[in-house]
Amino acid sequence: RDGLCFCNDIAGLFQAIGIACNPIEWRLFIDSSSRSLKAVLLNNGNNYPSIPMAHSVHLKEDYTSVKILLSALKYDDYGWEVIGDFKMVSFLMGLQGGFTKFPCFLCLWDSRDTKAHYRTKGWPQRTKFSVKKSNVKWEPLIEPHTVLMPPLHIELGIIKQFVTAPDKESAAFQYLKDLFPKLSEAKVRAG
Repeated sequence: RDGLCFCNDIAGLFQAIGIACNPIEWRLFIDSSSRSLKAVLLNNGNNYPSIPMAHSVHLKEDYTSVKILLSALKYDDYGWEVIGDFKMVSFLMGLQGGFTKFPCFLCLWDSRDTKAHYRTKGWPQRTKFSVKKSNVKWEPLIEPHTVLMPPLHIELGIIKQFVTAPDKESAAFQYLKDLFPKLSEAKVRAG
């Protein structure tokens, strides 16, 4: 439907392969490129293989296509945590693409305020997504707390743009320390 090949009975699929359909144990990975849009369920403990859920070579890489995908998968019924690259997170949060002033879905980091980038540690937290304010172009498709940071981009170091000057005592920095328990104290002190 709508150029998308997808599973329309997720509970039935889980039953057919003999796995309990517990949305808390799974996360939805969405990826897109100029050639395709795909969605896969990944098990949180990696105890089960990934389960392909949707694929399209016809849908473009945009907000409307992601909205069609989530609707087809009945995302509202399952509420999985979602993982994807930063561009996908922007679509999910309804943010405007390109070089925008407020590209982050977590805070109101001002990408154009180059003088304050390494001095300002406390950018205001983004509390709501109001259309036509702070680069929000559309209604968010999912709740911000269900977005997981993309590990590949963290591993490649792209995330350094967002964590170069956090307060070492903040809850966000503590979360990152807990997320990466093998991080040395020297690296933590260095930020």
